[in-house]
Amino acid sequence: METVEVPGRVDGRTARAERTRAAIVEAHLALISEGDLRPTGERIAERAGISLRTLWTNFKDMETLFEASGAEVLRQQDAAYRPIAPGLPLVKRVDAYCRQRARLLQLIAPSARAAQMREPVSDQLHRNRLKHIDRVREEVEQLFAAELARAGRGRDQLLNALVVASTWSSWSMLRDGLGLGVDPARAVMARTVGALLAEVSAD
Repeated sequence: METVEVPGRVDGRTARAERTRAAIVEAHLALISEGDLRPTGERIAERAGISLRTLWTNFKDMETLFEASGAEVLRQQDAAYRPIAPGLPLVKRVDAYCRQRARLLQLIAPSARAAQMREPVSDQLHRNRLKHIDRVREEVEQLFAAELARAGRGRDQLLNALVVASTWSSWSMLRDGLGLGVDPARAVMARTVGALLAEVSAD
């Protein structure tokens, strides 16, 4: 006899599966935030309150978990992001931009540090990083469109320099390499971004 799925039962099963996946991602990111930068499947499952078998039923391997966790980090960044008016004077745009970049980079700091450890052997973590870079590039192109236009043939070089100055690799150097606090690191970023834009500024 053929089994007929009841819509409500299917919806309930789907909702439970989504809650389980969300709990796994939350556990993964929580462990990383607490300093466990290479959490094992066993520790993630224990933190999520599920069996290891359930973990690997929902995520076939660590790469698929990295993908889901990366998407959640981007969602958190999107929720914390506040648009900056492109019509503001350059000095105010640079200040607002760097303040926001510092805040968002601090938000992703634990996951970014964890990703640095595994990215050389993880295609998914590399893809995750490229998504962050693409978002910064898009913001820079919109916020500093006038200055980039005045750069002429040097536009792409200026754009790349601005992206490098305000993404995780530079922030990690300032915070972890040089040991600067958040405010001094942000000040260095603002000085760098401001200097890069100064030559093409009409303000």
